Amino acid sequence: MPPFLLSSQNVFSYLISQGLCTQQEQSLSQIELKPAKNFNLLLTFPDGRQLLVKQERLNREGKTAGEFLQEWQIHNFFQTFSEISHIRPYLSEAVHFDAENSIIVFNYLNNYRDLHDFYLKENFFPTKIAAAVGATLASIHRITFDNQNYRAFFQKSEDASSQETPKLIRGLDRITPEIFGRVPADGLKFFSLYQRYDSLGQAIANLTNAFTPCCLTHNDLKLNNILLSLDWEAVFFDESFSDESIVRFIDWERCRWGDPASDLGKAIASYLQFWLYSLVTSKSIAIEESLRLATTPLQVIQPSITAMLTTYLAYFPEILQHRPDFLQRVVQFCGLALIQAIQAALQHEKTFGNSGICMLQVAKSLLCRPEASIPTIFGMQISDLAPV
Repeated sequence: MPPFLLSSQNVFSYLISQGLCTQQEQSLSQIELKPAKNFNLLLTFPDGRQLLVKQERLNREGKTAGEFLQEWQIHNFFQTFSEISHIRPYLSEAVHFDAENSIIVFNYLNNYRDLHDFYLKENFFPTKIAAAVGATLASIHRITFDNQNYRAFFQKSEDASSQETPKLIRGLDRITPEIFGRVPADGLKFFSLYQRYDSLGQAIANLTNAFTPCCLTHNDLKLNNILLSLDWEAVFFDESFSDESIVRFIDWERCRWGDPASDLGKAIASYLQFWLYSLVTSKSIAIEESLRLATTPLQVIQPSITAMLTTYLAYFPEILQHRPDFLQRVVQFCGLALIQAIQAALQHEKTFGNSGICMLQVAKSLLCRPEASIPTIFGMQISDLAPV
């Protein structure tokens, strides 16, 4: 039997069969295709209600990666453990999951916008927003920290291999001849530079060994996986908005019982990329000069990065008692996330230019000299970041 493939022609009949809308709503509703890695349809109903219907695309073997199963698992988690249901509004709102056809349906949060898009279009980095991200992340980490029932819930849903220490970087430990046929010349330049730095591979190996799974982690906390309330300014100043979450974390497809330092490091790296992707680069300009000439200077985003970290620590100060090296690990995971961003650019855009070389140099500093990098990234000493 061929797989069921969603389309704008059959989506209403599918939703009606699942009890998610009625025949009467169909004729007056609108359908919009939302470009994404999955097949996404946004449906708008006469009463203003909106549903986002997503189906995983099939690979060459006619199978899916099964990522929506993990996404649905996070929603099951908060239903299973009612004592933590108060942090449920920090997430997206899944209302239906069809494992057989790899379909998941969400209430579309039309009163929110993509945080990365906000920063890109407004070119404005309010520290209150970054602090809200830090507070939300800390709340999720703290409330799930070291709870064996929560840990068992996630490990039951993971295969045995994923319960072990994860492979933090793929495809860099050993370069094989096959790589020359898959990677453009720019990519070979990246591999050559990476291989030249023995200390970089060693730092990643040490970080892998130090990986400490102890709480629920998003595991892909980039800024485009964070939503910002359209009323964010009013939420800060008007108590009538107290029930509204300023930010929400979406796309929990990679969530796992993991290391909280990795989530925080990934988020910081996402901020740093606004700086690193704005570098003025050329073969005739030294890397130090390129970093200084960025059109979005580090000094512009630094207050937001610092606000996110210090607010996180204010909401979850115990993490420093359990993990005295937590801040150093956060910085290293930030460097790791930058290398992963370079790999993603190579995979999708096939490019590794001067800006990529600068990013690799910054990543190397963060991974190999985390403590020395803290004043550069945060603008203050490590002793000033921790709550008193």
